[in-house]
Amino acid sequence: MPNPSDKVDAPALEVIRASRDFGTVKGLDDVTVTAARGEFLTILGQSGSGKTTLLRIIAGLDHPTSVGALRIGGRDVLGLPPHKRNVTTVFQHYGLFPHMSVGQNVEYGLKLRGVGAAERRSRAEAALATVRLPDKYDRRIHQLSGGERQRVALARSILTEPDVLLLDEPLGALDERLRLDMQIELVELQRRLGMTFVFITHSQEEALTMSDRIILMRGGRIAQEGTPRDLFERPCSRFAGSFMGVENIIDGTISGVAGNVAEITAPGGVFHGLWTGAEVPRPGQKAALLLRAEKLRLQPVGEAATPTSDSIEGRIIARIYKGKYVDVAVETRFGTIHARAWTEDDLTSDAVLIGWSAGDARCVPAEG
Repeated sequence: MPNPSDKVDAPALEVIRASRDFGTVKGLDDVTVTAARGEFLTILGQSGSGKTTLLRIIAGLDHPTSVGALRIGGRDVLGLPPHKRNVTTVFQHYGLFPHMSVGQNVEYGLKLRGVGAAERRSRAEAALATVRLPDKYDRRIHQLSGGERQRVALARSILTEPDVLLLDEPLGALDERLRLDMQIELVELQRRLGMTFVFITHSQEEALTMSDRIILMRGGRIAQEGTPRDLFERPCSRFAGSFMGVENIIDGTISGVAGNVAEITAPGGVFHGLWTGAEVPRPGQKAALLLRAEKLRLQPVGEAATPTSDSIEGRIIARIYKGKYVDVAVETRFGTIHARAWTEDDLTSDAVLIGWSAGDARCVPAEG
């Protein structure tokens, strides 16, 4: 006989070995995703990576070509229509009804479930208070700002207490300042509710800022998953490093390995970096050295060299003032290297030496 506590202990979401074919194109290719109860999980990827296809399958808006299991809150939902799955979705353009008041929009889902008017209003007002709109029940949608409309959509979605709240690029239509504010509000809301959020985005900044865990998608498959720190500090591939914002990539071949440090030989230089690939590196293997701009040190050519593992000489060709720092483009024999200068003292000469330690560089497998 099933144990009543099984569903309570089960993950909030389980998608096991899901695939979705669109003719000869694989939208999803044998993907397994789980989310714990109360987790903020981000599905990250560019257009065509499979992230939206995955969301639609979870929501019941699309059907997998094949799947091992699909469970929400411990319940098998495979084949169930969207309204019979305990999951709600917040879309980028909110999906609010302009002819309804704020309150009517929020309580719409309860009305469909046959909940009485008095209870609907009470619960809608409580949900609006949760998203910091306690006095907006009678307002019209056109009277709200973009951020307020986003919060109305959130209030409507949390009102039915879903096992999983799906958020499909919900911040994409907001201006930059409001988007940054809403990142903080979403995280605070998720923590207060203890609800499982599955957040879909193409923005590595949003993923790093908000997530407990990130799943990076590429070509319908999972390219890497882990904490924000994992993906930022330890990318497992050239693609993952580039997607997570690494500005400088030097391609070469593994010529030696010492502990967790790999030596990479590129045309015109030998360099070292911490190996973060999933497999053990092999001499002769094609690889890439990843260098973040903020990890590089600049000093004028001819000064006493700072002790460092590796360096490249170059000439500054562009300086972009950013207030707290200056972004610098340096022409080198490896192409343009982007560095970040934190003080003007680093920029007294156009002829510079770019240096870094092996621990500040990452070495990963090259990709075909």
